Amino acid sequence: MSRDRTTPGSGGESRAAPDLSEGPACPVPLTDYAHVLLAHGGGGKLTQQLVQSVFLPQFKNDMLSPLHDGAVVTLNGVRCAFTTDSYVVSPIAFPGGDIGDLAVNGTVNDLAMCGAVPLFLSAGFIIEEGLAMEELRSVVRSMRSAAGRAGVLLVTGDTKVVDRGKGDKLFVTTSGLGVVRDGVEIAPARATPGDVLLINGPVGMHGIAILSVREGLEFEGPVRSDTAPLNDLVRVMLEACPDIHVLRDPTRGGVATVLNEIASSARVGMQIEETAIHVPEAVRGACEILGLDPLYIANEGKVIAVVPADAATAVLESMRAHPLGRESTQFGYVVADHPGTVLMKSSIGATRVLDMLSGEQLPRIC
Repeated sequence: MSRDRTTPGSGGESRAAPDLSEGPACPVPLTDYAHVLLAHGGGGKLTQQLVQSVFLPQFKNDMLSPLHDGAVVTLNGVRCAFTTDSYVVSPIAFPGGDIGDLAVNGTVNDLAMCGAVPLFLSAGFIIEEGLAMEELRSVVRSMRSAAGRAGVLLVTGDTKVVDRGKGDKLFVTTSGLGVVRDGVEIAPARATPGDVLLINGPVGMHGIAILSVREGLEFEGPVRSDTAPLNDLVRVMLEACPDIHVLRDPTRGGVATVLNEIASSARVGMQIEETAIHVPEAVRGACEILGLDPLYIANEGKVIAVVPADAATAVLESMRAHPLGRESTQFGYVVADHPGTVLMKSSIGATRVLDMLSGEQLPRIC
């Protein structure tokens, strides 16, 4: 318990002296919020806190607990992957795509990250009163084209219309169902020391493409979203190595966040090389101007693969032979040291920790 003490003042009077017996009064990081913040949807630390404190205590089960891109369930002896996602991107159209093909590709990719062959999708549309009918038709056409490219069928859905000013044009929720390939066991917790980290190309394009339209910015070169279905690329990767340990698409929170999630799930460390991750010059320039880190920017056509070291060359060659993987690189390793932590060797030879963001770099990007 604190006690008041007095010390002589300049005029002989007594004044209270600070009690430092309990140490300096440093502010404690806030983890308990009375209201939801925009940053709770950013994919970083606050998103994890939201899931861990609100949702998991109510719904926790063996299929949900891995917190993968989808759940793997067994139906009549058949292993299936099931996933769902919501898209609130603003604006709804951007260089390289729109909310329609983004919704299809994102759900297809989540199934592919589970090692599944995507088959069926559902879609729910929350439409704001006043949306131009041609904009809606354009989004639906994009979804049809994307589904055709990915080889999936949209088999059920729903529509709702909300009051003007309550929906920001259009929100889309998609769910997907696929069949997991025989012999495939992909999960974040399978990352093992000695494994190699691969990625199928340059990063940061989707988030910067969204920002360029939203803020009316012009950069040194055009930046287009990389939104694409990755299921066929994953197919050839699994043909090269059925025992791929982890697959993740670095969407919200980017490459750095996904690596932190894997490291935390598997209780391993990560060691990566900055120079082995391709950041397009236009993306790098935009990030330097805006004070952003490209490793935390969302992607919509990228896959990070954690593969056994003896299969890394074969998987990398299979990726480079595919149209969506021609710029694939090996960019790091899984290590036993510093479990739960991602370290990056920078271009100047220094090493820094790639932590998970607390806040939100770019909201409403997917």
